[in-house]
Amino acid sequence: MTTTYADAHAALVSELDARVREVVRRDGVDPQSEAAVVRRIAEQVVRAHDERSLTGQVASVPDPQGVVGELVARVSGFGPLQPYLDDPSVEEVWINDPSQVFVARHGRHELTNTVLTTGEVQELVERMLKSSGRRIDVSAPFVDAMLPEGHRLHVVLEGISRGFTAVNIRKFTLRASRLPDLVDLGSMPTQAAQFLDASVKAGLNVLVAGGTQAGKTTMLNCLASAIPGSERVISVEEVYELRFHHPDWVPMQTRQSGLEGTGEIRLRDLVKESLRMRPSRVIVGEVRAEECLDLLLALNAGLPGMCTIHANSAREALVKMCTLPLLAGENISARFVVPTVASSVDLVVHLGMDASGVRRVNEIVSVPGRVENDIIETETIFAREGDALRAQGGMPPRVELFERLGIDVRPLVKAG
Repeated sequence: MTTTYADAHAALVSELDARVREVVRRDGVDPQSEAAVVRRIAEQVVRAHDERSLTGQVASVPDPQGVVGELVARVSGFGPLQPYLDDPSVEEVWINDPSQVFVARHGRHELTNTVLTTGEVQELVERMLKSSGRRIDVSAPFVDAMLPEGHRLHVVLEGISRGFTAVNIRKFTLRASRLPDLVDLGSMPTQAAQFLDASVKAGLNVLVAGGTQAGKTTMLNCLASAIPGSERVISVEEVYELRFHHPDWVPMQTRQSGLEGTGEIRLRDLVKESLRMRPSRVIVGEVRAEECLDLLLALNAGLPGMCTIHANSAREALVKMCTLPLLAGENISARFVVPTVASSVDLVVHLGMDASGVRRVNEIVSVPGRVENDIIETETIFAREGDALRAQGGMPPRVELFERLGIDVRPLVKAG
């Protein structure tokens, strides 16, 4: 495609875009919630333009369906980024500056040939935040929000990020919704999946650990799908990311403070509130700060739960669980926290990503509840040996919970 043709195409699309927007405003159509209506309007505008081209007054549209899609993306979607959001192979999209738009596919980064203007990026951010109901300004220079398709948006305003507003869109791609799906994807063997399924049904407390993009939320979704339908589930998150099927589930997310600086709902507030809602299970999307203390208190009181945490190994995940509650106040000491973590966490599932971008379970560790010299004892149930996750002969804690359901856990953890 020559430069002249590209310029002519851009001018044509801009002209048709203006007409579509005019009709959208005239008819009072909400572009975000009525994308199907916007598509019909775009088709009518392109058809009318093609009819005029028969008289020779204007140039014809070479690819009507392609232009319609481009118009819908510009008016109702997210413009030049929409093709990446529609591409199922793209896992994440981020903008470092208008000339640097990156995507991640299969865990690998790629610099795209998309070049934006500062105005286009600002318009995209405003449109995305409008659909989420959240805001960004000098008083709140970064924001987490959810897009209509379930993708997570993170924006850091210029001034905090040097030179330009930084934008990240982590796509919600549902590749696994149950533990057997993770077996099909090669994340773990059937034996490990059956053990985790039995552990969730028995009511063990599970900590899912790993680095960024290791698949923690996907694993948490799959574990949550194993919760019996007779139980009541309450989940709390910074931004809605959990997606699993359950007949009695109430999801909650945090809220920013308003322009007056009031009305903020923190994750810690939601953990406390969830305990007043007659839960059978509590799920915390990710513990990062003092809300860890409130979760531990709930688990220590006998309420089963699950959460994720950033950590490089199962051992480091437990150390972090012992550290985060100390942020809750000076009156919280390690002497209280360490034994509480040991008695509250039953299993740690550590995830990782290999060099080829495949997400895998690296280890499943049991926490028997014993502490020696302020170090929590652990017992390895599954560990990765080369390319395979193998049972190591370790036993989970609270075997009586399995027996109560008539589950013999020994074959599920038997080595060899």
